[in-house]
Amino acid sequence: MDIADFIRKLESIAPPDLAEDMDEGKTGLVIEGKKEITRAACALDATKNTVTKAAEMGADILVVHHPPIWHAVHKITGLKKEIFLPAFRAEMNIYSMHTNFDHARGGINDALAQYLELKNIGHMSLGVIGDCTLSLKELSEKLGGGLRVYGDIDRIKGKTFRLAVVGGSGFDAELIDEAEALGADVYLSAELKHDTIISRDIILAESTHYDLESVGMRKLAEKMGWTYIEDRPLKHDI
Repeated sequence: MDIADFIRKLESIAPPDLAEDMDEGKTGLVIEGKKEITRAACALDATKNTVTKAAEMGADILVVHHPPIWHAVHKITGLKKEIFLPAFRAEMNIYSMHTNFDHARGGINDALAQYLELKNIGHMSLGVIGDCTLSLKELSEKLGGGLRVYGDIDRIKGKTFRLAVVGGSGFDAELIDEAEALGADVYLSAELKHDTIISRDIILAESTHYDLESVGMRKLAEKMGWTYIEDRPLKHDI
């Protein structure tokens, strides 16, 4: 498939105009390579590991969630060199679909809702809310363990509860307010700050950025017939 046709397909899945302002100029085709796409790989991030593995397997394109270039780059040295050199050598394209895929139907948050077996699902401005029949322990096990939960969990023990979930770093005051207004008992996201914990009555559950967002990229890879490259950060529960 020609790269232009491949990109049109990606844009039909995650329309660029759904992206938030912070993504301007950072998503889409980040590194241009071969014009013909016969094999594709997918990962959450363009890291030394994922780019190298994608190049070694002969991928013509690596589709990632997070933009690999966030700030202005004046030198390609050190880690930047180790990440991008395998792509340049293999003439491998790298394409990012970030907040546009967060907002897209069937994207990161819809994949999370399905994975966590939510029912009666509604969409928020970012994220989803639905009835959760899994216990907090079962949620933690589904998401790779290490779930941190703050608040009065006794009130939901043994019950179906309303779970709001936002993939990635979603502990935003307006989003939490929206979830509470929609009747959420628990709010699940990543990268929770102390000031949010002490200012909220809603139960707050903190997973990791990777565990919440890799679900959507893995599902995308399965749907499209791409190879998903796992690159989970090495974590120790001590």
